[in-house]
Amino acid sequence: MNEISLSILGFSDRELFLVLIVVVTYVTLFIVTVQNSKRKILQLNERLQKINALKEEQEAKSGQRIEQNQQRIIELEKIIHKLGDENSMLKLELEERKAKLDYTNKVARIEQERRQQAESVIMSSSVYGKIKELLARGRSLGDDDWKALTILINEVYSGFTEHLFSLYRMSEQDYHVCLLIKIHIQPKDIATLTAHSKESVASTRSRLYQKIFGKKGSTKEWDDFILSL
Repeated sequence: MNEISLSILGFSDRELFLVLIVVVTYVTLFIVTVQNSKRKILQLNERLQKINALKEEQEAKSGQRIEQNQQRIIELEKIIHKLGDENSMLKLELEERKAKLDYTNKVARIEQERRQQAESVIMSSSVYGKIKELLARGRSLGDDDWKALTILINEVYSGFTEHLFSLYRMSEQDYHVCLLIKIHIQPKDIATLTAHSKESVASTRSRLYQKIFGKKGSTKEWDDFILSL
């Protein structure tokens, strides 16, 4: 019956074989495409979870959060004072909340002070001095300079490179741009130090934001993210 049907359709054995190969190829490509799409979605979700965790950690240490916590502490103190000796269980619960907010603020202030000291260490380092010297001469950084800068940043901002590469396996140029952003080098000077155009540096920053966050963003948004790490 099949042979008669194929005969009616005008397919030879060779043509049928070729049709089957095409069908199998298309089905395989479709399955691979779907699997790749799922994998990319999972990777993006995992990346965004890491970023959100980093953001929450940084926000918890921000000046705005410290002020909010301090205001909440004042409110709790007023409530605790009004309670007096009444409702001891509630009073203990409020005291615990106040203690946690106090501790959070202390950690946040220590982190702010640490970051200020970190910037001071970088600005007074011989590595930073060499970068300013190269800029004055309109020269780019050499391999040894990049190595020295990488070591300095990871000593001052522990785990910087690890955090960055856990989000996206970037190219050497991408990484160099991020290192210079981290030490507050201006975009036009990054172009000089990396021997690339200003347009290329701008493109790198916006492209990296889109790669990591899965959406378009400004160059400033990328800079702010790097500075928060």
